[in-house]
Amino acid sequence: MGIFRDSLDRATANTFTRPLPKSPQAQMRFLVKSAKGTRAAAQMLGISQRTVERYLKGQIRQPRPELAARLAKEARQRWQPRVRARAQQQAATTSGITIETRARFGFTAAPGTTDDARIRLITQHLPPDYAARLLDAHTAGATDQQLQDIAAKALQEIYFKDRGQRATGLQVAFTDIDYIELDF
Repeated sequence: MGIFRDSLDRATANTFTRPLPKSPQAQMRFLVKSAKGTRAAAQMLGISQRTVERYLKGQIRQPRPELAARLAKEARQRWQPRVRARAQQQAATTSGITIETRARFGFTAAPGTTDDARIRLITQHLPPDYAARLLDAHTAGATDQQLQDIAAKALQEIYFKDRGQRATGLQVAFTDIDYIELDF
């Protein structure tokens, strides 16, 4: 995964109303229920159906580290889909997304004027139309670079150009991301 995709997934996970199952056995039970069977859950995790059944019976309590990571990831992706969809719909239509990032921003403006790139810490609320673009691209499986470009255009218009009030010819380069947090 990429930094943007992970951040959008974390923002979505913050909207859950109930905590995720903690134990491997509870996570496996949830996956079997959501996948509608042990065979489908086994294929999803890349293990045998018998291994899934042994987790359900409690015969295996601690999975290998790579299986534990896959199990937690699959459970997190399928946990409370309606709550996740409602939060994303609200962000895309009414509330928007808040982006906090520390990254390198560089600018080019009118001919002959430039500003060298530098690290900036920016916390900016993006309106619903930009939130919708980000969420639609994420849902469509956009790459991390495509999500970064959408965020760069949003920050360019909202933060640097102040919604078209200043710096009309300014172009923003959004690179060297140290961290990014999204919240809706």
